[in-house]
Amino acid sequence: MRIAFGVATVYAAVLGYICYAHVTFEREGKRLDNQQLMVKAAWLYHVEGLTQAQIGERMNLTRRRVNELLAAALESGVVRISFSSPLSENVELEGELCRRFGLQEAVVAPTPSDPGHMHAVLGRSAATFLDRLIESRQPRSIGVGWGATLNETVQQMTPANAPQIKVLSLMGGLTRGSEINTFEIVRRFAKVLKAECHYFAAPIYADSMQSHDVIMAQPVFREFLRESSSVDLSFLSVGDVTGQSLQVRYGLPPQTDIGELVRAGAVGDLLGHYLDADGKPIDHPLNRQVISLDLNAYRDIPSRIIASGGLHKQAILRATLKAGLATAIVTDADSARALLANPG
Repeated sequence: MRIAFGVATVYAAVLGYICYAHVTFEREGKRLDNQQLMVKAAWLYHVEGLTQAQIGERMNLTRRRVNELLAAALESGVVRISFSSPLSENVELEGELCRRFGLQEAVVAPTPSDPGHMHAVLGRSAATFLDRLIESRQPRSIGVGWGATLNETVQQMTPANAPQIKVLSLMGGLTRGSEINTFEIVRRFAKVLKAECHYFAAPIYADSMQSHDVIMAQPVFREFLRESSSVDLSFLSVGDVTGQSLQVRYGLPPQTDIGELVRAGAVGDLLGHYLDADGKPIDHPLNRQVISLDLNAYRDIPSRIIASGGLHKQAILRATLKAGLATAIVTDADSARALLANPG
């Protein structure tokens, strides 16, 4: 007697053997049928772009069954999802930065081949991030610093109508005009958001520690600093200790010796406070002359975003992350890799 199952042919002489052969091939056939269904459903979904409902209709399956087949295709390795975009590595770096430094969020932009384009690249990424953050969180107040990256950011932001938001400067400004001055930056942020603008009408540094104490003792400045420490989010960049730093070139008091700051352990500044490699303020008179939010008060801000990148900024970025001074960063891919390779 001969029983055929597709291309398989079974020869048997007794009924019991035939039944056994039938059961074995039926199970194998079901397994193959399930695999064929799985492969076909996966192909229709991932390659031809059909929805699960359309696949169910074409294959006479329920949507639940289609979902099970697609899940099985992924679990069994029949379907493997990969990203060919170089940006996928940046997403991976973002996740690793968050895990390594306890950040709420990280944004990693491609490192430009021309370092001169760094501010523009970071500015675009930061603008997209801020647009999303402001829309989702609807902050009542935003504190900002100054610098080229912030200047690029505000130029790329989507205009909004948020008169309920207050935009405050978190530090004093340059005593001479510049488009990257704190006064100009805070004005531009307020303008793009149609928000209230609050200036910190003081220099970045007093000319002496005594002058600093007199300025900071004024009720108007005490109240402004109290309000600044209560903002919902801050957006700053960090400065380094090289000649590329705008702070070094334009913001320091006359006769300041940057080499002396470096010898004292400074790797850069945040809000005008010069920090060492661990993110702690160095022992230097300049840190007692800075007119800005105190770093302890700054830590009370729930969302603290720092946007900076480039080889010359990596040491101060690492210091701020190590000290927990940021809850989110915007940086470039090369800097992200360096931070992860040597977290400090």
